[in-house]
Amino acid sequence: MSADIELGRQKLAWAREHMPVHAALRQRWASTWPLAGITVGVCSHIEAKTGVFVETLAAAGAEVVFTGSEPGSSQDDVVAALNEQDGIVGYARRGISDAELDELHNRALTHRPRFILDDAAELTARMVHQHPELLEGFIGMCEQTTTGIQRIQAMAREGAIRFPAYAVNNTPMKHEFDNIHGTGESSLTNLLQTTNLLLAGKRVVIAGYGDCGLGLATKARSLGARVMVTEIEPRQALRAHMAGFEVGPMAEAAAWGEIFITATGNREVIRGEHFDVMRDGALMANAGHFNVEIDAEALAGRAEEVTEARPGIAEYRTADGRRLHLVAEGRLVNLATPTAMGHPAEVMDTTFAMQAVAACHLVAHAEGLSPGVHAVPDEVDRDVAETRLTTLGIGIDELTESQRRFLESWRIEDIKG
Repeated sequence: MSADIELGRQKLAWAREHMPVHAALRQRWASTWPLAGITVGVCSHIEAKTGVFVETLAAAGAEVVFTGSEPGSSQDDVVAALNEQDGIVGYARRGISDAELDELHNRALTHRPRFILDDAAELTARMVHQHPELLEGFIGMCEQTTTGIQRIQAMAREGAIRFPAYAVNNTPMKHEFDNIHGTGESSLTNLLQTTNLLLAGKRVVIAGYGDCGLGLATKARSLGARVMVTEIEPRQALRAHMAGFEVGPMAEAAAWGEIFITATGNREVIRGEHFDVMRDGALMANAGHFNVEIDAEALAGRAEEVTEARPGIAEYRTADGRRLHLVAEGRLVNLATPTAMGHPAEVMDTTFAMQAVAACHLVAHAEGLSPGVHAVPDEVDRDVAETRLTTLGIGIDELTESQRRFLESWRIEDIKG
């Protein structure tokens, strides 16, 4: 037995211990096998919590093939531990090139998955664009990121998909917990661990005030940071202002900030003109999906020298002597830094549970769903919430019959009576 596999087993065991919703689902599906006979493709960051998710899909009867969604986020020991299990095969490796990642995605698709659980729609888009022959008999997919939903919607607008997709990211049990608390907490935790710097008193710029940006900004402020938010959407900018944050364009924030964290899902949010006005020692990290939010090519073009300031941190020294720092090559700060572990297990327990329960629901109801993006039915989201509360030992009230009638009433005499 290799040491890597043993360490992977230990990581999986620890994650299982802190993912009670998944334990409940495995018990629920032990005899029903809702995914029996279906090859399910999983594209995600392959670490311990993802591994428990993969195990739960296998327990639901699926043959699971997995692959990584980013070159720097998979953990080789977990991949090895998963690949020794029956009904599971995967293609993921840490520190590979984009071309190598493409090849691993293509190898996963040779298994002809009939359902995909995706991250940023990477595997689905590749299948639709490069392997349309696999669409014959394809049931559908679930997407767990904002970026991925945008991509599936773009594909649907062009008539490129012939299958239903569930927008798991839009469910309250996903975005209210994973995006706000998972991204917010794990990104800051891994940034501080990688830099060994103090956040209190620092000027922190958060690019984007969606759920991820909200979590980052709120948690950074709770640690004593002075926070400024940049936005392109006026209502989100106003939301940040009303929450007490400074709000302004990146051109203004670039000269003000000391630490910059992007969370927009778009490209070149921090670019050449911003690097030109940043203060000496500025630190940049990305909490969005792809390594395109910070224009690393433009940053390199302004540097006379590039060195490793610390593991996971590149220092770009400009002609005027300023030092600008980029964390993890601009890849996900909570997954691609040297010691990163991703979101906390308790968060991913509900996130991946939403993916799994939504997948089972879509498979059972696929014939009645038209091609395109669909909202996950409320009862699916509620099911995961109720299961989570049960595992926490938390009870809630139920409506009385009188209360139920009141909520369903519309005639004045019924409302007042």
